[in-house]
Amino acid sequence: MAWLASLFVAVHLHLSCNPSLGCPSQQKRALLQFKHTLLTQLALNDSPNALLAGLENWDSSLDCCEWELVTCRSSRSLSKQVTDLNLNSLLPSLAYTSNATLGVVSSHVLTPLFSITSLFIDLSFNLVIGGEIPVSGFRNLTNLAHLDLKMNQFNGSIPEEMFSLRNLRYLDMSSNSFVDTLSSAVGGLRNLKFLNLDENFLHGNIPVEIGYLAKLHTLSLRQNQFSGGISSVLLNLIELDVLDLRNIAGEIPPNIGNLAKLSTLALSRNSLTGGIPGSIQMIINLTTLELNNNLLSGKIPAWLFDLEMLKILNLGGNKLMLDNPAKLVPKCRLSLLVLRSCGLKGLIPRWILNQTSLDFLDLSENELEGSFLLWLAEMEIGSIILSDNKLSGSLPPRLFQSESLSVLALSRNNFSGELPETIGESQLMILMLSDNNFSGQLPQSLPNIYRLLLLNLSKNNLSGNKLPTFNPNFFLAFIDLSSNRFYGEISTGFGPGVIILSLGENQFSGLLPENLTNFTQLKHLDLHDNNISGEIPSFLSSLSSLQTLSLRNNSLTGSIPSDLANLTHLQILDLSNNKLVGDIPSRLGDFPGMINSPDTSTLSSALFSFDIKFQDLIVNWKSSKQGLSKYNLDFYSLLDLSNNELTNQIPSSLGGLETLKLLNLSHNALHGRGIPVTFTKLQQLTTLDLSNNKLKGRIPERPQLNTLNDPNMSPQLNTLNDPHMYANNSGLCGVPIRVACPDDALPVVNESGEQREKSFSWQAAGIGVPVGFIIVVSSMYIAAFFNIRTNRRSSNRARSRSKK
Repeated sequence: MAWLASLFVAVHLHLSCNPSLGCPSQQKRALLQFKHTLLTQLALNDSPNALLAGLENWDSSLDCCEWELVTCRSSRSLSKQVTDLNLNSLLPSLAYTSNATLGVVSSHVLTPLFSITSLFIDLSFNLVIGGEIPVSGFRNLTNLAHLDLKMNQFNGSIPEEMFSLRNLRYLDMSSNSFVDTLSSAVGGLRNLKFLNLDENFLHGNIPVEIGYLAKLHTLSLRQNQFSGGISSVLLNLIELDVLDLRNIAGEIPPNIGNLAKLSTLALSRNSLTGGIPGSIQMIINLTTLELNNNLLSGKIPAWLFDLEMLKILNLGGNKLMLDNPAKLVPKCRLSLLVLRSCGLKGLIPRWILNQTSLDFLDLSENELEGSFLLWLAEMEIGSIILSDNKLSGSLPPRLFQSESLSVLALSRNNFSGELPETIGESQLMILMLSDNNFSGQLPQSLPNIYRLLLLNLSKNNLSGNKLPTFNPNFFLAFIDLSSNRFYGEISTGFGPGVIILSLGENQFSGLLPENLTNFTQLKHLDLHDNNISGEIPSFLSSLSSLQTLSLRNNSLTGSIPSDLANLTHLQILDLSNNKLVGDIPSRLGDFPGMINSPDTSTLSSALFSFDIKFQDLIVNWKSSKQGLSKYNLDFYSLLDLSNNELTNQIPSSLGGLETLKLLNLSHNALHGRGIPVTFTKLQQLTTLDLSNNKLKGRIPERPQLNTLNDPNMSPQLNTLNDPHMYANNSGLCGVPIRVACPDDALPVVNESGEQREKSFSWQAAGIGVPVGFIIVVSSMYIAAFFNIRTNRRSSNRARSRSKK
């Protein structure tokens, strides 16, 4: 054995004295080049202070195998090689900067890494690396087994060279911006066990070649733009443990049960039709079944509840029906149950009491009756969603003493009584009780809910002259107390993190409080239909994040402050039905949010895993009040100054608000020589109302406007030629109202605000004095008709206000 000891000593001396057995020099150079390129790009983008998670400590004087984020292993030649690069979350501090959506770091920063024949590369959650992936380097990564690129800003096509990595077992490219079709070359990854391409923009059919990946355990392709159905070839993947597909159509294959090893079958948010295949009961190890938000129909089979391993069952948002739910005796122990819109009737099924592991319960949009049962209040469930049913009675105080309850949504039921004082003992994050019959004052304990993020108590009979004051260090962001009977001065004691504040349709009075400026993140401020008085304060212009401002139907006086134009994100401004006087400031034509296409980021939809319904924003649309969903606010630009006492000319600058959908200046005292020609630029306008003013001059003509394709709105006006727009402006003339302008017609205002003469001539052949006489008489009849309608509408409005 002496020779063995000698050999051990010799090898030890060789390893300790030979520097070549450390990190190979070419690999160290590549890593240092990657670091240098990354830091250079950050500096060029004014982002030198990004957290680099240890990368900044890479020192050229040290063995790279000793660096953070780098793992080496000894090879057969006793030398070391870099095998693992854990470069995830290098740039978290840049994730939410204004440039993050564009990518502040080019994907070419990765090029040096391709010279390292690693087995494992993790570049996930860097969020701001953008651009197309360099294609040439993948040819060198012949040994690569694990590649994770999720949560970045990569775009373009997925390089086909990536699909030649024969040893690749794990590939995650989710949450990027890849486009184009998924290449059939993906079938070359014969050793692949994990494939996740979620949340990209891939389209076309899912390649049948994926069916060749016989070793695949996880296939997740949700939230792309794939089309077609579930290919029968996918049923060859008998080793699959997880199947998650999105944006597909057709029926669920009847032999889906061939995938007998599945633990997760997620086919939610597709366009699947037909029923639930009976072969699913053959998947005895199924723990997650998500078929929600499809077009499935028929009965929900009782055998689903006999799958003993089932933990998550989501069937909501279909046309499925569960017969006799009270008679079920489930063998499974669920943690999540969603039977939204599944035809449930009668009392809340009592077998839910035996689901002792249940954490999420959604039985909304059914026809459940009765009260909120005490046994349900005592179950310690994390989320209870029972909205849109026929439940009644008061809420048990025990419900709010739960240590688990985070979400309570009971909107659109018939609950009544006062809210329990125990509400302040809860751990709620989301409380939605709108559209019920709750009464009395808000519990004084309400501000004690330190985790409360969303509070919606709208459309009840709640009252009081002072709203509770919340701790400014709490997280309350979404508040809707509209359509109640609160009165007194407007309360602003909600903390600085408020994003939505809706207090409309109450009885608040007094001036707008200056501490509204404390809400630095406020995007939506709705105070319509109150009795707020005084002038519109200039301090509103400091709410730099504001996208929606509705002060309609109050008692505001004075002029419109021109510095409202400083609200660079404002897309909806409604000051109608007040007592405002003076000119329309020309600066109102400078709103960037009404000039450029609106940002499509939503107010809250990305924050929650289930549907959140807010009360609609009420606007004047086609001479009637209509609701505009808060989900659609980001797609609209509206300006409504109607029913005030505004005077002088319409500023031509308003014609620059090119993304406006609605412009209402009716029922004022606007006058002057004509309608601005710049209005012909309002190509996206669907509703224009200039009626009941004192306008004169020629109505400018222009082609048809684009129509608004919105299922929530009735078909809109699509031209500038509808006479309703101009009713009760006796000095107007032109084709839209069929009133001829004389040869010495009044001037038309051009884009620069100057007046120019323009004669008018009827273009149709054969029109003479008799026809002109008929047109004049007809126009008088139309004007009289609209006068009658307007007077009736004004009388009705006066009677309505007197009743209030």
